[in-house]
Amino acid sequence: MRVFVAGGTGVVGRLLVPRLVARGHQVTATTTSAAKLPLLGGMGADGVVMDGLDAASVGEAVGAARPDVVVHQMAAISPAHAGKPDFKHMDRWFAPTIRLRTEGTDHLLAAAEATGVPHVVAQSYASWNGIREGGWIKTEEDPLDLYRGTAAEPGMAAVRHVEEATLAAGGAVLRYGSLYGPGATDDQVELVRKRQFPLVGRATGYCSWLHLEDAASATVLAVEMKARGVFNVVDDEPAPASDWLPYLAQCAGAKRPVRVPAWLARALAGQVAVAMMTEGRGFSNAKAKRELGWEPRYPSWRQGFAEGLA
Repeated sequence: MRVFVAGGTGVVGRLLVPRLVARGHQVTATTTSAAKLPLLGGMGADGVVMDGLDAASVGEAVGAARPDVVVHQMAAISPAHAGKPDFKHMDRWFAPTIRLRTEGTDHLLAAAEATGVPHVVAQSYASWNGIREGGWIKTEEDPLDLYRGTAAEPGMAAVRHVEEATLAAGGAVLRYGSLYGPGATDDQVELVRKRQFPLVGRATGYCSWLHLEDAASATVLAVEMKARGVFNVVDDEPAPASDWLPYLAQCAGAKRPVRVPAWLARALAGQVAVAMMTEGRGFSNAKAKRELGWEPRYPSWRQGFAEGLA
């Protein structure tokens, strides 16, 4: 197939593009920087400079590629773009990604429709943001939590926009868990090493993780199977912060994280951080396994953290 990857030099794109090429697909991949075109060429893709926030730029790139499928991987959440994690002001921290998930999504879908592209696959998010009621593990049938009235609400509304727009176009939504792997969590690991990433209260909030390689492999399957609908693409072990954070510190060679009460964390890091650490809901990957035939190479963050930080 002719596959158009918007965001080909991102943390997922860098693994996805060469996989698609290896599978025999003709790949056009985008970057915002001409300096990264040689990187895409080295992966075997036709590189193109595109501004996801410029409708004309997107329309021209998609129109020239005339793809069979468009893959939306546009985000700006790497440390180079986002800087130090700022949970207290998530609306500002994620502002570039919020625009890419709203305006960028609309531009891509409009270009796909205008070009007659029959299939779209889009990146979404499912880590700690399941609805905060009922059990700790959520399926695709459970709604995501919009975190209304908090600094997370604009970002969660943008996630909802990606999903609703992609589903309306008959596409597939891949809800990636918290991504980790080369270049994805360096900022968090640094905070852990500085003991600036504490356990909050009893740290009962759940999180679902996903290695970058597994994000890429699931996306290849969704492309090739022309999948439609929503899929939670997460590992097999959703876990509370009381489990994964001390283990991450151990793997990083850091001291055990300090524990702070919720009231202090709320004052220092904001309500969203407290909710994540105490009320977060993880996700089940049963549907992705069943319908896509996907099996993660890293079924647990335990294995992935240990290998990645060895």
